[in-house]
Amino acid sequence: MDVNPVAMHMSDGIVNAPASLLFGVIAIGAVAVAAVRARSELDERTVPLAGLVAAFVFAAQMVNFPILPGVSGHLLGGALAAILVGPYTGVLCLTIVLVVQALLFADGGVTALGTNITNMAVLGVAAGYAVAVALRPMPAARRPAGLAVLAFLAGFAGTLAAATGFVIEYAMGGAGSGSLGAVAGYLYGTHALIGVGEGVITAATVAAVARARPDLVYLLRGARLREVAA
Repeated sequence: MDVNPVAMHMSDGIVNAPASLLFGVIAIGAVAVAAVRARSELDERTVPLAGLVAAFVFAAQMVNFPILPGVSGHLLGGALAAILVGPYTGVLCLTIVLVVQALLFADGGVTALGTNITNMAVLGVAAGYAVAVALRPMPAARRPAGLAVLAFLAGFAGTLAAATGFVIEYAMGGAGSGSLGAVAGYLYGTHALIGVGEGVITAATVAAVARARPDLVYLLRGARLREVAA
């Protein structure tokens, strides 16, 4: 496996052509569903926020933070996008970021675009949002500190879910020289640490937006917003 400092981005040749094609089809299907369902999440107030979220994730992914000697990570952004603009819109935001990075900046392989979208834009968003929704009913989640903890755990879970996608894809069609056990051990070990950074960034961003404009946070729609903003 080619280990590089860009966290989850898979390059060309990590998995074979059949696996790349399969996850390309899965990614296309997931994005198509998200494009249809995102209409229920967006309105004239939240469309600009979705654009800002995509721009923020794009910029934040360009900044690496050190994890271990020779290894660094960056924001994946799945849980952050899902909490702020909704899971389906979050999938679209992350997909746009990944496509632009692959085509214009060679960050992640073009043939690996399907696997990267599946991992970060689908699994990362889904797992992060699932954790956020599961914790949302807790009374503490209606207050700034509790919301920050919720966002931290969602970001951490989204990172591990993305790493799990990588491991599954490598198990199905890994083209590298590393054994599955070695790849899984490395991925989970480093991404547990990357998940901490992801959680911190997610928590800080969500808490800041919730304090300023809780009405724009998708996860808080219908919640007791004044408590969150207090």
